[in-house]
Order: sequence, then structure tokens, then C-alpha cells
Amino acid sequence: MHALVVGASGQVGGALVEALGPERVLGTTCRNPVEGCAHIDLRECATRPEIAEGLFARGPFDVLFVAAAMTNVEACESRRDEALAMNRDGPRALVGAARAAGARSVLFSTEYVFDGAAGPYGEDDAPAPISVYGRTKLAGEAFARSADPDVLILRTTVVYGPDAHGRNFAYRLASELGAGRSLNAPCDQVSSPTYNRDLAAAAIALVKAGVTGVVNVVGPETMDRATFARRLAAAVDLPTDRITDVRTESLGQLAARPLQAGLRTDLVRRLVPHIPLRSVEDAARHWTDHQRGKPWPTT
Repeated sequence: MHALVVGASGQVGGALVEALGPERVLGTTCRNPVEGCAHIDLRECATRPEIAEGLFARGPFDVLFVAAAMTNVEACESRRDEALAMNRDGPRALVGAARAAGARSVLFSTEYVFDGAAGPYGEDDAPAPISVYGRTKLAGEAFARSADPDVLILRTTVVYGPDAHGRNFAYRLASELGAGRSLNAPCDQVSSPTYNRDLAAAAIALVKAGVTGVVNVVGPETMDRATFARRLAAAVDLPTDRITDVRTESLGQLAARPLQAGLRTDLVRRLVPHIPLRSVEDAARHWTDHQRGKPWPTT
């Protein structure tokens, strides 16, 4: 499998490059240049489709993975046009160029397409996003399908694991607790923490199996963020007594969060049963035994 990975410097893109093998991947980056990667900006792809087409001229590629997005939920609220360009229009241009070049496409989406009133959600549940981020990602799903009806859309959430820049919750947790500081974690946001290496492995396996449509790929358990923090900390011998439960409403955030969320994994387990979806403890053990990217839990 020869792949074009858009967003190769992020944690999901990096996990894909690791799993596929760098020699079989052309990665793209935007704000964080990486040697050997092409530079593209999803905002420019949105208005200049020739940029996406030019990437496929560097192929041939069997599959496109769109792992880049505007994922800062708060920033999306105040920069809606940018969120639309990065989460809807840029991916549509890439998926359309992939189809024209004869390549499969995979778009990573989110549980934020749901309102969080009655999770965990299955693939057939009706979306009802309550934030700009969720609405633009849902629009991205629809626009990607319009460009290629056979696109594979993977919904995931609370992704953690190795990252070159240490930009996920696990790194923040280790940094704060390791320095003797306390950490506030919402006790009313229920979700499905997802190990990024499992997400990448499942994505590749689903492509090889010829799967299309929407598939949830998340960890095997639903839990609130404070519980996730304590279990992750305990798994790597960090103190848990400085993790403080807080309620979402006390955080003063711009964007509404889906509180009772999480995603069901019945479908992905049936489609690719050989792919592990690890618990927090198993993922932490695997991560510490197979380090990559910025060291963790030492930061």
C-alpha cells in the first residue's frame, strides 16, 4: 500500500506513517515542517484544487488518509470560516483529487458530530452537532461523500499516544503531575479514549478489507475525562491525588461539549477482529515499551 498522508506531523498521521513504513508514504505538513514531507495548507486546497491534484501527480498512491483538520474546538467557535475551509472544503478537494487519480480515501472525523445527550453512539445514530467544530466536521463528511461515494469515514475521539510534538492530553497530564502541579479534569464529559496506534492499525486494516462508509474506531471503554486521567496516571506511576474533578460548566469554554458521548465499536470489531483496541492500561504499557516521538511520560 502506497499512501498519501495529509497531516503526517500530527499524532494520527505520525502513527499512520509508522504503521505503513516511511518508504511507502508521502506525508504532508503545514505548520511543522518535516524533512521529506510536502507542504500543503488545507485552507489553500479549499480554493485552489490544483494543489490537491499536484500532490497526486507525485504518486501513484493507493490511498489518501486525511488526518489533518482544525481540531481546536475553542478556536473553531471564533474562526468559523477557517474551520469550514480546513474541515470541509480542503478535505473535499483532496478526496476529489484522489478519486480522479484512482486512489481510495479515508477521512478522520469525530464524536463531536453528536450532541452528547444519549451516547455512546453507533454509526447509524442521527448526528446533531452542538459546536462549530462538530458542524464543520459533519459537513466535511458530507462533502467528502459528494466527492467520492466510496470514501471511508472514521469517527474517533480523545486520541492519545506518541506524538512528535507532545500535543495531546497524555503529555499535558505527565507534564503537570510530574512537575508537582495539580490538574483539573471534567468529571461530566464521558467519551471513549483512543490509542493512536490502534486507530492507525484499524484504519489500514479497514482499507485493505475494502470497507467504505462510516466506521467508529475508538478505545474499548467509555469513561469521563477525570477517570481517564486517573487511570492513565496510575498506569505510569504518576500521582493521582492531584487530579481534581471539575464540571464542564465551570471551565467557561466557548464551545459546547457533548457530555454523554463515546462511540460504539461493534462494527469495527466485526470488520477487523484481529486489530487490538487497547484499554488505557494496555495502551500505556505498549507506549512505554515502544517509545516514539516526544518521550513520555518524561517530558
